[in-house]
Amino acid sequence: MRIAIIGTGYVGLVSGACFSDFGHDVVCVDRDAAKIGALEQGVMPIFEPGLDQLVARNVAAGRLGFTTELAEGVEGAEAIFIAVGTPSRRGDGHADLSYVYGVAREIGELLDGPTVVVTKSTVPVGTGDEVERILREVAPEASVSVVSNPEFLREGAAIADFKHPDRIVVGAEDERAIEVMREIYRPLYLNKAPLLFTSRRSAELTKYAANAFLATKITFINEMADLCEVVGGDVQDVARGIGLDGRIGSKFLHAGPGYGGSCFPKDTVALLKTAEDAQSPLRIVEAVVKVNDARKRAMGRKVLKALGDEPRGKIVALLGLAFKPNTDDMRDAPSIAIVQALEDAGVTVRGYDPESMEQARPIMPDVQLCRGPYEAAAGADAVVLVTEWDALRALDLDRLAASMRQKILVDLRNIYPPEEVEEAGFAWHGVGRPPRA
Repeated sequence: MRIAIIGTGYVGLVSGACFSDFGHDVVCVDRDAAKIGALEQGVMPIFEPGLDQLVARNVAAGRLGFTTELAEGVEGAEAIFIAVGTPSRRGDGHADLSYVYGVAREIGELLDGPTVVVTKSTVPVGTGDEVERILREVAPEASVSVVSNPEFLREGAAIADFKHPDRIVVGAEDERAIEVMREIYRPLYLNKAPLLFTSRRSAELTKYAANAFLATKITFINEMADLCEVVGGDVQDVARGIGLDGRIGSKFLHAGPGYGGSCFPKDTVALLKTAEDAQSPLRIVEAVVKVNDARKRAMGRKVLKALGDEPRGKIVALLGLAFKPNTDDMRDAPSIAIVQALEDAGVTVRGYDPESMEQARPIMPDVQLCRGPYEAAAGADAVVLVTEWDALRALDLDRLAASMRQKILVDLRNIYPPEEVEEAGFAWHGVGRPPRA
C-alpha cells in the first residue's frame, strides 16, 4: 500500500519508518528542506534508539523516501497520515491546530482518487470533524474518509511500541476506511495486537485519557513519596506493595522529580481546556497538573536544603538533563525548574546528559555543560541524579567522591542504595525514603 506521512517529527518519522518496514511504500513529507536534506543523508532530526538503522534499511530497499513537495508525497497515496505538531497555543493552553487544518486544506486541493486521511497527531475531540469539513469544502467531489489513529509511542522505546503495541485504536465512520486501516496494520496480526475500532471522537479522546491517567499515576506516587518522607515510610516498598495488585499495576509508580516531555504536560492541559469548553470539569486532572508543576520546583528546594544554610557560591553537578532516558527531548524537563531554583539561589550549575546537551544549551545558557559525569562532579559540592540513564546507574562512587569539594549526593530517581552511597563517604538524599540516621 502507498502511504504518505505529513510531518517528519517524532511521530511522523517513527511511523513512516515502521510502516515501510512492514512492506508498505512510504513517502514522508516536510516543508523543512534542511531536515529533509539531512534525512536523505541518513542524519536523524531526533535521537531514538535504532531509528537511524531502520530508516537506512528501508531507504536502501526503496520503500521509504522523503520530499518537501506535498503534491509529490500524496500522489497515488491510498492513505495520508497527518503527523504535524500540535503544541500548546500561546496564551490559553489549547492545542494549536493551525498546522493540522492547514495541511488538511492543502491535501484537499490535491486529492485525485479514493483516499483515507488519518490524523496521527494528538488532537482534541472533534478535530476530525473539522478536518472532514475542510476537505469537503475544498474538494466537494472527492471520495475521502477521515480517520483518527492516535499514537501511543514512548520516547526511547518508540519502535518497539509501534511494532508490538498494546493496542491500535482506530476511529472510523465508514467501512471503506476501516478496511484500509485493517490492511495497513495487517502485518501486526501475527503479534495479535488488538485492533480497536471506535467512533472518531472516542479515538481522539482515548489518547488524552490515556496520557492523563498515566500522569495521574506518576503524580500520585510522588505525593505518596512526600508523605513517606514525613512519616518514615519507604515509597519504593509502598509502590511495590500497591503495584502487585493487578487492578493497579507496577508501571508509572516510580517516585521522582515529576513528569515532563512532549506529551503529558501539553496533553493534560489541552484536555482540561476541552473539558472547560464543554462545561464538564476534570478536577482530578486539574490537580495533577498543579501538583506536577509544584513538584519540579520542590525538587530544586530539596537540593538547596541538602546544600545547607548558605548555598550561594556552591557548585552542583546535575547528571541527566533530558526529561527521561533514551531521548534528547528537553521539553518541560524537570531539570529546567531545578536549574532555575539553584541559579536563583546563587548556585553554580554544571550539567551532563548522554544525548541532550545541544538541546539543553539554549534552554540553560548559564549551565556549564560537561563532557561526562566525573568532569561535572570535579570540585562540586553536590551531585544530583535527575534522569535515570543506564550510563549513570553504575558510577564509581569512590572516584566521584574523591574529586568533590563536599560529598553530597541527591538521588531524585532512587537509583543507588543509600548504604553504598554512604559507604563512599556521601551524605545521601533520596526521594520518599526515610532519612538516614
